[in-house]
Amino acid sequence: MTQKKALVVRGGWEGHQPVKATELFLPFLQSNGYDIRIEESTDVYADAAEMAGTDLVVQCITMSEISPGQLSGLSAAVVAGTGFTGWHGGIADSFRASSDYLHLVGGQFATHPGKEPCERQGDAEDNYLPHVVNITELGREHPVTAGIEDFELYTEQYWVLHDDLIDVLATTTHPARPWQPWHRPVRSPAVWTRRWGAGRVVVTTPGHSVDVLENPNVRTVIERGMLWATRTASES
Repeated sequence: MTQKKALVVRGGWEGHQPVKATELFLPFLQSNGYDIRIEESTDVYADAAEMAGTDLVVQCITMSEISPGQLSGLSAAVVAGTGFTGWHGGIADSFRASSDYLHLVGGQFATHPGKEPCERQGDAEDNYLPHVVNITELGREHPVTAGIEDFELYTEQYWVLHDDLIDVLATTTHPARPWQPWHRPVRSPAVWTRRWGAGRVVVTTPGHSVDVLENPNVRTVIERGMLWATRTASES
């Protein structure tokens, strides 16, 4: 059996701990027989030969920038069958200035609503809210989320702008609170997949910090997403 090749690309805003976060999943990839290459920038995306031989890209780069050549290389690889996955801002809040990247991923972080103003202390936890991740009907049957029940988190709750070409496996609902400007609850995708050419994309929005990634439900979804997104023999 040919060994699968995983490319871990990390960097961007340090608040999401790209090194510690990605290191958490390396043993899983190794135990599942992946040959792993780690890169600290998106330069590798422009290497057509390297990308053609990559079965899975795990990206953890919040914000930052990507060149046209790098993005073209990533997109071409996914269209040809390379899997693409990640969590939180490392995939859903990457390269804000690139509309073509947003088109590839299918959803973009817009905000994470915060606590009532009088409860805020001026730190990261101002944006931590208790919320529920609800598995959809599709999610109950999908290999990435099957068998996982709705679960609660206390962390950032992503509000995502998205299109209709994503297959939503889990959602979260933002209530209409008195101090917020919206007037009815807003449901947002929390986990989704996307078919793009011969490639598969999986996005998991929870994952602001390592402790969230260590949540058994979040970790299971991310790890299953890696396996599901990986290029299959029929896509080689």
